[in-house]
Amino acid sequence: MEKKSQIDLFGAVALTGFALLLAFNQVVIKVTNGGLQPVFFAGVRSAGAVLCIWLWLRWRGIPLRFEPGTRVAGFLIGCVFAFEFLCLFIALDLTAVSRASVIFYSMPVWLALMAHFIMPDDKITPLKAMGLGLALAGVALAILTRDDRAGSLWGDIAALGAAIGWALTAMLAKASPLARVRPEIQLFWQVSVSAPILLIAALFFGPFIRDLEPIHIAGLLFQIVVVVSAGFIFWLWLLSIYPASGVASFSFLSPVLSVGLGWLLLDEEVGPSLFGALILVAAGIVLINRPVRSRRMSA
Repeated sequence: MEKKSQIDLFGAVALTGFALLLAFNQVVIKVTNGGLQPVFFAGVRSAGAVLCIWLWLRWRGIPLRFEPGTRVAGFLIGCVFAFEFLCLFIALDLTAVSRASVIFYSMPVWLALMAHFIMPDDKITPLKAMGLGLALAGVALAILTRDDRAGSLWGDIAALGAAIGWALTAMLAKASPLARVRPEIQLFWQVSVSAPILLIAALFFGPFIRDLEPIHIAGLLFQIVVVVSAGFIFWLWLLSIYPASGVASFSFLSPVLSVGLGWLLLDEEVGPSLFGALILVAAGIVLINRPVRSRRMSA
């Protein structure tokens, strides 16, 4: 598909489905952490995804070739990817899915700030600034009104680190030399570099195996095949077609869906402060990514 200047019907449906996948993904990580140490889990997931993506490339006849000038950016995006998921998996081990999701899906806030300084056609307007303020207020409300029974300060900080890491990954994919390569190659860089980093880091986070049961193995396989391999290739493909801010705008659905799934599947309590934080973050993301009408159109 050729590049689009705005989100069309196909993009809206695809991004909504991806938001639902990501929301369910948070629940899967939370449950699977019960059987596997989070950082080890993240490392095995990346290692398994290396094989899946390599098989996909072979099946599609896509050569695994690294374009000149992309090696530094590829290594860097892999390191950021490792940081993002180290933080996310630890966050979901320490805090509730609903809390971690509200903070993690503030990603468009950090992406908008990065794009303002890096992308010449994606500056912060007064409307975006208002959205940034609302979303940041929501993140602050979630952290400052923390219920120690549902989470911890370190879990909140880890979720925030994961959000910033995700935004930086998206920016590197869009604004670095990696923008010239296929989404599958971008993702191969991310998982192949992050796998050894995470597996080495796992040595410092305790025993690799906890109370392992079949459901945890199923969660690991779901992560490798569906989320990382198929899901992220699809997301990077959408990012290569649609504007970065437009793609990011649909992430406001994921915290809403995550809170709902956490309540439905894990019996998590959603108090007034968390609900208020969710509203602020979602409203801020909508304003950040609201299309700007040109003067000619409004005349």
